[in-house]
Amino acid sequence: MRSIWNGAISFGLVSIPIKMVNATESHSISFRQIHTEDNGRIRYRKVCELEEREVTQAEIGKAYEDADGSVIPITDEDLSHLPIPTARTIEIVAFVPADRIDPLQMDAAYYLAAGGAPAAKPYTLLREALKRSNKVAIAKYALRGRERLGMLRVVGDAIAMHGLLWPDEVRAPEGVAPDVDVTVRDKELDLADALMDTLGEVDLEDLHDEYREALEEVIAAKAAGEAPPEAPAPAAGGKVLDLMAALEKSVRAAKESRGEGPAGKADVTSLPPSRSGRATPKETGGRKSTAAGKRTAKTAEGAKKTAAAKTASRKSSSAASGTSSAASSSSRSSGRTAAKKTATTKAAPKKAAAGKAATGKKTAARKRSA
Repeated sequence: MRSIWNGAISFGLVSIPIKMVNATESHSISFRQIHTEDNGRIRYRKVCELEEREVTQAEIGKAYEDADGSVIPITDEDLSHLPIPTARTIEIVAFVPADRIDPLQMDAAYYLAAGGAPAAKPYTLLREALKRSNKVAIAKYALRGRERLGMLRVVGDAIAMHGLLWPDEVRAPEGVAPDVDVTVRDKELDLADALMDTLGEVDLEDLHDEYREALEEVIAAKAAGEAPPEAPAPAAGGKVLDLMAALEKSVRAAKESRGEGPAGKADVTSLPPSRSGRATPKETGGRKSTAAGKRTAKTAEGAKKTAAAKTASRKSSSAASGTSSAASSSSRSSGRTAAKKTATTKAAPKKAAAGKAATGKKTAARKRSA
């Protein structure tokens, strides 16, 4: 990587020679301006207003225009002799916790490379000190004609520097927040939390510029003489009238997109608990759960038919048993009546014989008395 600035890091009395390189790169597609009638390139020529002629880059310098319109030339030599210590030095002024830096102040990012073998030791010392302290270094440096604020932090085994805006360059958020009183209910917050949890986290490495890819497809189609791809139909818009309904719909859509929604489950009718105490089979996803639900329904229908048959059988048995019991009871009653009659018949002669014997005894006794 080509360095864009050479200087040193001032760390107290320690000076660390470094080279500054860009830490980021742009992948955006650039366009040329053309004449639409013949596709001719449109170019901007640098013309001197006084001589009305085009000048080369070597003839172009810098100047400051005063309020009255007068022009004050400023040369590169003038800039190199600015009376500030940060002209060629990144001067560390403090070490602070990283959370003290407002992300709104973040600007361009750079890598700071050690400038040769002599810089390796102090460079490593500063890097390890930043690691162990869990802090970042706040520094001042001069670049492209102005003094800037920077933040040094460790990225892997390198030291990176983020350009920072000066605090007075960050606007206050006045007039941005809603100026009406709004009440947010706990249920709405719960749904918002559920939506956040459903969307989950993302690996930033998986994100890419879809706009650039679509633009490349259009360019490739035009170059091949084909019609550019059509844009998808825009999503139906509208005002959000019911925030709760919108949140619930968002949660359902997010779950379905991750395969966690109702689309992944079959509608299985729950069965009542069986008498044997076994639990109803659990629902499962996909076609298997549908087949299992059908088999379960058939089994339940068969069980109902079997139970009905058993109930009818038990009723028939009970009726037959009742008839048999009645017949047996009648038979036993008739037997007892016949036995009583037989016993009475047998006892009658015995009583007659006993009566004759008693009469004989009485007659004999009267004869003896006479």
